[in-house]
Amino acid sequence: MTLTAEPAVTGSEPPQLDEPRKSPWTLALTVVLLLGLVVVLAAIDVVQGTAAVGVSDLWRWVTGSADAQASAVIVDSRLPRVAAAVVVGMALGAAGCVLQSISRNMLASPDTLAVNAGAYLALTVGATVGLPGLILGDLVLAFVGGLAAAALVFVLAGTEYGTVRLVLAGTVVAMVLMSIATTLIILNPMESRGIQAWESGVLSQNAFDSVRLMTPVVVACLAVLVVYAHRLDVLVLGDDAARSLGIPVRQTQLVVLVVAIALSAAAVTLTGPIGFVGLAAPALVRLAAPVVPGLHRHRALIFVAGLAGIAIILGADVLIRAVLGSQSAVEVPTGVVTSLLGALVLVWFAYRLRASRLDDASNALDVRGVGSKHPWLIVTVLAVLLFVLCVVAVLVGDRMFLLGDLINWATGNSGPIVTNVMGARVPRVVAALLAGVALAVAGTAIQAVTRNPLADPTIIGVAGGASVGAVIVVTLVPLASFWALAGASGIGALVAAAIVFGLAARGGFATDRLVLIGVGVSFAAKAIVSLLIVTTDPWNASKALTWLGGSTYGRSYEHLVPMMLAIVVLVPAVVIGYRYLDLLSIDEDTPRVLGVRPGRARFVLLTCAVLLTATAVAAIGLVAFVGLVAPHAARSLVGRRHLRVIPVAALLGAILLVLADMLGRTVAAPTQLPAGLLAALVGAPYFFYLLHRSRRTTVG
Repeated sequence: MTLTAEPAVTGSEPPQLDEPRKSPWTLALTVVLLLGLVVVLAAIDVVQGTAAVGVSDLWRWVTGSADAQASAVIVDSRLPRVAAAVVVGMALGAAGCVLQSISRNMLASPDTLAVNAGAYLALTVGATVGLPGLILGDLVLAFVGGLAAAALVFVLAGTEYGTVRLVLAGTVVAMVLMSIATTLIILNPMESRGIQAWESGVLSQNAFDSVRLMTPVVVACLAVLVVYAHRLDVLVLGDDAARSLGIPVRQTQLVVLVVAIALSAAAVTLTGPIGFVGLAAPALVRLAAPVVPGLHRHRALIFVAGLAGIAIILGADVLIRAVLGSQSAVEVPTGVVTSLLGALVLVWFAYRLRASRLDDASNALDVRGVGSKHPWLIVTVLAVLLFVLCVVAVLVGDRMFLLGDLINWATGNSGPIVTNVMGARVPRVVAALLAGVALAVAGTAIQAVTRNPLADPTIIGVAGGASVGAVIVVTLVPLASFWALAGASGIGALVAAAIVFGLAARGGFATDRLVLIGVGVSFAAKAIVSLLIVTTDPWNASKALTWLGGSTYGRSYEHLVPMMLAIVVLVPAVVIGYRYLDLLSIDEDTPRVLGVRPGRARFVLLTCAVLLTATAVAAIGLVAFVGLVAPHAARSLVGRRHLRVIPVAALLGAILLVLADMLGRTVAAPTQLPAGLLAALVGAPYFFYLLHRSRRTTVG
């Protein structure tokens, strides 16, 4: 089943190759206007900064009469930054343009296909294991990483490049690769100091050396794309039409894909992964194609998309400095602003897409379950397993204890060392257990209500909204109570849920649209959180980062009270509504036939799920995939009846997160890895399995 855009929105109708050129000056004027915008933004960028260099100094430098100090600032600092923006903007704009063309997918880009994440992980591996640091060596590393990531994405997507499956696979692969990179950075803080600054993409350059090395690579890649421009024009018509005109389709797609990855690798090597320029720039240019004759031709489209990429990066850099001031803007990565813009573009396109379901949702949720005849035996076994795992988790860590030590502590007869360690470790285990229950039950309710087998509080943006609310309080009001933190987290989750579910309601919660809007909101939330962190006091930033990684570090019982209350009140409410979950998970008509009002039932159950997610995020931070894996695994064990699914999913979610937290405290002790990172590494393969299982064999 293909994912298509409304022609009035995207201008993506196949072009007619014999279309006469109505007015060649329209395209020329468009190019001139873009070039003028780039020049103006570049001039503004040059005169912004911590050093006092104004427009008059820039003019004197242009005319050769500037003093030595101003010339040194312009040549050694400002112009290399602008040159990096030009090279990276052209590379990402062109790469995104051709990726969209070969996949015939308006949402394809180096970000959504995990190319940037793969390149970043490869550079992180190179930095942490001590591979040569020469920039050409870095380019090779980035290219190999980007190529491997893209290959994995295309394998997971199968042959449905034009569907949302490609973007879903790429987004989750990128999440996993960034989790691995973050883990490596935590384990190797000294070796990764340089690479860590690149995570969100920074334009700062010490001189022109790196730009000089990357420019020939970008120019050579653009030359190849120009040679293949005519083939790309024909490919837009479809594979069969292209073959009938003598175009070697697979060879063309492979060459263009490799060139696009090389462009992305060069950009990441130079500035780090500047987010979503490769999505926003070509997408915005394609919107102008219906009113600019000739712009649909790839010889023009590639170049104009590159210019748009340059304008977006320079505009983001200028905006940061204008809003925050030159001194504060030094710490803000340019990629934060471009990621926010790209997320908004993704949400807008997802809203306007003619979406469909990846699979028949009721069939995807309707499984018999291997233990459906004895469900409470499954519950008993899982409860015993959870108890044993909790005991083990309390005993192991950077300091190991015996069962007798735990018994002595429980009876108040332990020594000071055991008492202190247990006093810090037990609340962490309880936090992981409660958060696992909350996220699993929330995921179960969201999947049933939306009839969406791929829904997860993190993937669909609810957890991201909760993190924004929590980090706002942490960074701006560091002495606020934990109740204020939980309240802000709840408000953020509710706002995100209103956006996602409100926009996705158009078309009846179609899987494609819901997930894409949720992914866009998640990226926007991450960009906002990053912006909050880098613009506040570094001590507050460190505190906020504990939420972003999904860590139980430093949790005490008082931090868990809001989540305990939410579980006590909301989980029983979801259990009481199990009949509504059963009916809503079938279709939209069955509940009405039986006298159920779907809108009201959906609102109540989604509100319970959102509040459970918010309290979990406030307690331990952003944890992905628990709300996805646990409900699916529960249905595979006990079938689709939610009276059975909810307790099994809750136990499985608790087991998964307690296990992830225990591994995070032990595998690299005394260094502690956030539980959220390990949960992502465990949950992502299961997501890929679900994505593979939901493949469709027909294309509509």
